[in-house]
Amino acid sequence: MPFVRSQGRLLANDIPLTDIAASVGTPCYVYIWQDIAARYAALERALSSCNHARICYAVKANSNLTILHRLADLGAGFDIVSGGELERVLLAVRRADQVVFSGVGKTREEIGFGLKVGIECFNVESDSEANRINEVAGRLGIQASLAVRINPNIEVDTHPYITTGLKENKFGLAEPDAIALAKRIQAELEHCSFAGIACHIGSQINALEPFEKALDAMLEIRNKLEAHDVDCASIDLGGGFGICYHDEVPLSFEELGSLIGERDLGDLKFGVEPGRSLIGEAGALLTHVEYLKPATQPGYKHFCVVDAAMNDLIRPALYQAYHAIEKVEDIAGEKQNWNVVGPVCETGDFLGLDREFEAREGELLAVMSAGAYGSVLSSNYNSRPRGVEVLVDGDSFATIRKRESVHDMLSAEVA
Repeated sequence: MPFVRSQGRLLANDIPLTDIAASVGTPCYVYIWQDIAARYAALERALSSCNHARICYAVKANSNLTILHRLADLGAGFDIVSGGELERVLLAVRRADQVVFSGVGKTREEIGFGLKVGIECFNVESDSEANRINEVAGRLGIQASLAVRINPNIEVDTHPYITTGLKENKFGLAEPDAIALAKRIQAELEHCSFAGIACHIGSQINALEPFEKALDAMLEIRNKLEAHDVDCASIDLGGGFGICYHDEVPLSFEELGSLIGERDLGDLKFGVEPGRSLIGEAGALLTHVEYLKPATQPGYKHFCVVDAAMNDLIRPALYQAYHAIEKVEDIAGEKQNWNVVGPVCETGDFLGLDREFEAREGELLAVMSAGAYGSVLSSNYNSRPRGVEVLVDGDSFATIRKRESVHDMLSAEVA
């Protein structure tokens, strides 16, 4: 675990989380850089059997500029799903040649932007999208590189909102349609070239079997394309590798590497797009207890009201997601089953339900495994300014996103 307990205090590296909270306040996201870098290195080692392996970090998991910059220094490319994410990569890295642009609804403006700055590839998800890219590329006089996203209809054990490879999902194309589009890109779209195929079957997947099925499905499609004289030079397996939130046993990068090593990929370019698996467990959300509201009548719940809310971390409300909640300091007291809730005016505003611990007003709690899909999904609901983000590096820490003020929040509006 990246966060450890020593002498009753929870630490990030050797820094007490109480020191960080005292310095920057709460709510506060804390990330440990050494853990992120170690996970990236482990994935890189796992892919070492591939002649042409690449890692494109999924920016949507955590798009902080400092983290993007540091990942680029490690050698990462980037998987993006919007023009705004492309702006972030350019600010952090100042180049776009290792950017893959995914997503089902790219606008003409986003396509033109991607072409002008020289992104590596568009992952296309429909005939209409390929036609639009061809039109924009022709107008700009730029050749566009396209990979076709496959929907392999593979069931995964995860929340239904984060499955992406089933036939009822909006993403990708069925095999016959994907093959037909690849052939048409090569033969008919004069301002586009066909680069390969890609897929992404879902998120928070802890089993190897779905990835094995997806990889084999894509290799079979690749063989069919080659039989039709369509050169398929790359395969992208996507991401979705899970982490431990509660009692899950995540798929290890070593298992993934063994699976890939068993396949003869030859000179194929092989890519993955990890996000959560690199940064999820490296982050925690710090929050102070504002009030305790113990039940005094039968059937009522004990509520621990904290200063973080669903606008800071929406995963429990949106996905019924579980995050472990730990006391930052061991303070003795009577244990109760608390519903840990925020101040937002919604019954769905909770960070954890029925958590047993000793609670005191004013103490600091840490919501664990919050590095991915945490701050990046935060909002201003109830006119609450968004929190601060801190990166721990060795024996020091620095603010990498300042706390939003009410003035910042209101500055785009007109009275």
